[in-house]
Amino acid sequence: MENILQIADNFGRRFPYLRLSITDICNFRCSYCLPDGYQKTGCESFLSRDEITRLATAFIKLGVWKIRLTGGEPTVRPDFLEIANHLSHLQGLRKLAFTTNGYQLPERAKDYFDAGLRNINISIDSLRPRQFHTITGHDRLGEILEGVQECFRVGFQHVKINTVLLKGMNDGEIDDFVDFVADKPVSLRFIELMRTGENGNYFAAHHLSGTSVTERLLKRGWVLKPRTEDSGPALEFGHDESIGTIGLIAPYSKDFCKSCNRLRVSAKGNLHLCLFGDGGYALRPLLQSDDQCEDLQGKILSLMNFKKSSHFLQQGHTGSTPHLASIGG
Repeated sequence: MENILQIADNFGRRFPYLRLSITDICNFRCSYCLPDGYQKTGCESFLSRDEITRLATAFIKLGVWKIRLTGGEPTVRPDFLEIANHLSHLQGLRKLAFTTNGYQLPERAKDYFDAGLRNINISIDSLRPRQFHTITGHDRLGEILEGVQECFRVGFQHVKINTVLLKGMNDGEIDDFVDFVADKPVSLRFIELMRTGENGNYFAAHHLSGTSVTERLLKRGWVLKPRTEDSGPALEFGHDESIGTIGLIAPYSKDFCKSCNRLRVSAKGNLHLCLFGDGGYALRPLLQSDDQCEDLQGKILSLMNFKKSSHFLQQGHTGSTPHLASIGG
């Protein structure tokens, strides 16, 4: 029997989806996130496998049925496969996903699948090798595109590609990305660049409104698809002549937060009610033994009273998020 979803806020929104960061570390240097690479703070004490299991179990008992493992880059954790394998066997979890930059994906795709992962999001911010290198700091586009094909081959049920819209860097490739999915069972999602605590100047130079993408898609005959159970704030477009679909995540659009359906937990065990909130709430003290589960559930439910109606990005509020790698994007 599935657990009944109990997590809701004071605005009628319900939360079946948890984004769980398992590390802050990333091995790429994306210009919009970690342009200088990951900087150690000297206090890297990420959740252990036991703590992750207790956390996931509590959320699942509250009705969460989808968990996405994020980072940083989650696959750099030496025990990533063990974590995924264990979570994939938890009763009540219907969808275990992860987001990756695609590092060594051709060699690792089967291992990920064998560990119980069936849903993968791969970050690809340019289809042009030189520009990809400029954005990510790595010359690995060919390897990652090969990895996408390997994901199809080994049997992943859902393959998504995340592309951050960057004015002056990849905005000339929108049609290329649209054409890229025409013969592939992929959902490619354009993501509007979001301002964080450390990227103010970059945001001013490179932010591109998602409206321009919507207009271009409609002009090319794409149509907005009906929302599904786990759509969240993303808009998804389809076309009769395309196997793949195009999604748009536009956090600066009107009413974006009304369809929020996800919560976030950082790699150090803090619950973040919003990607751009003013900080997290420590859950780690309640992750030390299995008999703390009920107390942990009670705390999660009580904290929902503090979730706000919006992220208030339109007013220039970025909260306490220094960069997206810090709480999993």
